[in-house]
Amino acid sequence: RAKRPRGGGRQLEAGMRGILITCNMNERKCVGEAYSLLGEYGDLLYGPEQFSDHEERLSGSDREEEDKDDVEAALKKEVGQIRASTEQKLRRFQSVESGANNVVFIRTQGIEPENLVHHILKDMHTTKKKKTRVILRMLPISGTCKAFMEDMKKYTETFFEPWFKAPNKGTFQIVYKARNNSHMSREEVIKELAGIVGSLNPENKVDLNNPQYTVVVEIIKTVCCLSVVRDYVLFRKYNLQEVVKSNKEDAQQKSSLTEEQNSEVVKAETKEEEKSSKEVKEENK
Repeated sequence: RAKRPRGGGRQLEAGMRGILITCNMNERKCVGEAYSLLGEYGDLLYGPEQFSDHEERLSGSDREEEDKDDVEAALKKEVGQIRASTEQKLRRFQSVESGANNVVFIRTQGIEPENLVHHILKDMHTTKKKKTRVILRMLPISGTCKAFMEDMKKYTETFFEPWFKAPNKGTFQIVYKARNNSHMSREEVIKELAGIVGSLNPENKVDLNNPQYTVVVEIIKTVCCLSVVRDYVLFRKYNLQEVVKSNKEDAQQKSSLTEEQNSEVVKAETKEEEKSSKEVKEENK
């Protein structure tokens, strides 16, 4: 039985910008948490959303004169107003169907996803105040293109410029995840994109321990979502549950893990990711 798409039938497609959010099981609750969190910080950073007079009157006021006494029309008008105002409220942030389980995509309009998400994580990292229950990771997506190698190469040549084109430069790593997609090769994508970063400025160097920039590549079906983020290691891979843990908890975890164990953990995580993508492939057969 086909599931009705969430997000009113809107689907993630190339050309959108937004925020990719992973959660455990409860996607509806995740969308609710996302709207609440993004709304709170969006208002702080960009001020409350503004709607024009025309939109405020969107609810059929032209007909008012004709059917003053008509109760039904009055009711209709009220419903129209409520609907118009809720639609407007979703304009800055709009949930769309992501195309993968346990992934929510919030399309953004007129804001910089990277700045907003970095601001949220920085605040949570500082205050250690837990603000969400079901959201795991929150990744800004400031560009999307079709998930085919040629499209990705062409797109990233321009997309990477603000960070990596001389005189700009930085140390970087590329993190890659694909869901419901079996035609892309992780190794090929990482190799090609690293090559593009290198060609923009030979001084850009790979650093897998603590890079200035992390290039996030998230592929879902035939859409490639991209961003370049700062503080990926400090903010625990942009995980909202991990970033609020106290430094003491962190220190304890760290001290009990030697370098060797650390690399084992990374290997295990990678294995886990590979396993889960295998499982997804099996599901889709």
